[in-house]
Amino acid sequence: MANLRAKGKSTIVWILMGLMVLGLGGFGVTSFSGGSTAVGQVGETRVTADEYARALRGEMMAITRQTGRPLSMAEAQAMGLPQAVQANLFTAAALAEQARVMGVSVGDERVAQTILAADAFRGPNGRFDRAAYAEVLRRERLTEGEFEAAIRTDEARLLLQRAVAGGVAAPAPMVDQTTRWVLETRDFSWRELTEADLPAPIAEPDEATLEAWHAANADRFTAPERRVISYAWVTPQMLAPEVELDEAALRATYDQNIAEFQQPERRLLSRLIFGSQEQAADAAAAIEAGEQPFEAFVLQRGLTLDDVDLGAVSQAELGAAGAEVFAAPGNQVVGPIQTDLGWALFSVNAILDPVDVPFEEAREGLRAEAALSRAARLIQDRTLEFEDLLAGGATIEDLAAETEMEAGRIEWHPDLEAPEDSIAGYADFRDRAEALSERDFPELFELVDGGVYTMRLDEVIPPALIPFEEARADVLADWRQAELQRQLLELAEGLQVAALADAVVEPLRALQPAPETPAALPAESPAEATAETPAEPAAEEPADQWISETGIVRNAWMPNLPQAALLEAFAIDEPGEVEIVDAGDRVILVRLDAVGDADLSSTDAMAVQDRVAARIGQSLQDDIFDYYARYVQRQHRIEVNQAAINAINTQVQ
Repeated sequence: MANLRAKGKSTIVWILMGLMVLGLGGFGVTSFSGGSTAVGQVGETRVTADEYARALRGEMMAITRQTGRPLSMAEAQAMGLPQAVQANLFTAAALAEQARVMGVSVGDERVAQTILAADAFRGPNGRFDRAAYAEVLRRERLTEGEFEAAIRTDEARLLLQRAVAGGVAAPAPMVDQTTRWVLETRDFSWRELTEADLPAPIAEPDEATLEAWHAANADRFTAPERRVISYAWVTPQMLAPEVELDEAALRATYDQNIAEFQQPERRLLSRLIFGSQEQAADAAAAIEAGEQPFEAFVLQRGLTLDDVDLGAVSQAELGAAGAEVFAAPGNQVVGPIQTDLGWALFSVNAILDPVDVPFEEAREGLRAEAALSRAARLIQDRTLEFEDLLAGGATIEDLAAETEMEAGRIEWHPDLEAPEDSIAGYADFRDRAEALSERDFPELFELVDGGVYTMRLDEVIPPALIPFEEARADVLADWRQAELQRQLLELAEGLQVAALADAVVEPLRALQPAPETPAALPAESPAEATAETPAEPAAEEPADQWISETGIVRNAWMPNLPQAALLEAFAIDEPGEVEIVDAGDRVILVRLDAVGDADLSSTDAMAVQDRVAARIGQSLQDDIFDYYARYVQRQHRIEVNQAAINAINTQVQ
């Protein structure tokens, strides 16, 4: 059945390909090899069908690699990918046509250099390989003459591009101003308001208020679209308990992996080789006296700690040095010791105890692992049978009744929180569930753990408002959060006004003269003073709830402060100003204390200045070249063969 099915599919594919070729002929596309058919041209420069097809496939493959799933032609058209590819190709053709009209070209030497430098044509020795060159061109259905002509055209176009925008540099004042903006620092203070700062607790709402809130914010209490999916699946974990394993197989597995269960004592070691015994002895003495650590000698030799790391080593693996090294306690340097490489010092970094797990203790773990492996093989062996049943019209319920597969039903939506051991816990199932339609026939799909499943869309339940009685707890929590945010913002506005008033009044108080000191009064005895003027408790100063930050740069990351508050600190113009930041679930007051200008003479500032100059220069070059490319396109006649483009889009699909 498997062979028959494969041959049948192959025959159908070839028939469809033949029909497609005939159909494309009706659209005017007579060939996709050699570039004889054009999808358009600019002046006398043609954009061939092969160029468009290769560029379109290349962009679709790039998106496929980024997303991890194939991109269909319908999706590509929805995101405007064919139009973007056409725009790039016709822009390049316009520039190539301008270079042709101006007589700009490159010689054979430049073409040869470009081909020899291409990584795609390198052989195993890293050099240009003519066989690889011929094979790549064969796969792309290009002759050497066509490819080299394309290289010549591209090089001429790039030469024109460099001539137009290559000499553009960023103006120094713009670079300096941008660098100062990037490196400017701010000193600011911030204060977060919480429910504890409110003058009174938030009152509990009545039912009418909650019902009105539920109706006014229906989008937040609407259940998402749910897809009712029936499925049948089987995994190694399901079959493992029923797998029978004999003692001999477990013993063989134990013997094959004996290194995991029987290991002698090992030590994590570092070894440093010296040129002579005297050098090693001097280093050992310095280490023992505490003058320099072992790591210092490693660095002095121009090595890294990774270079001298031996990892976990047994005594037998060390040979003659093993006895002395294993006699030393941990965290100690041993040596000098003669080794095959010369005199050496060994640093004992840790001691690993021996491992001795007998077969009787390892049996259960071995059985579980072996059972999963055997169950995965059983599922793989049954895959063709499952596929044949589906091809013969068996339903999901039939599979569950006739095979080891288990049936289930789920109301799936993207935000569903499912246990990892459920079918919705598999990423592959979730991706396919989202794309599943009622027109799809059940197919067999594999899971990452060796299991298989099939699925069927039974119903799509549209989004619906959750009744108030069911959503009351969520409505109450949502209303309370919104009310808390509202009251905190009102409180913040009052504190903002008060803070601004203090910023104005305090300097005026500093200008007022100090009050006159009253004349000295007759001295009183301590007893009289105590009797007549009882001491009053001193009033406690309120704790400063503002948190000060100093020297903060624009792109800093502050774990306790939302990004919106940092952005606000750099948006304030004058020191002393206070602004309110509404971060959705937090209310924060931000006060600017000082602005620190950037020091453009520092080494770090110069490095930033270079990057800013490169970024601005590249942006200016891109803009100028874009203006030039548009000018060139207006100067030359552009023709587009939409029928050929549609035919290629159909073929790629």
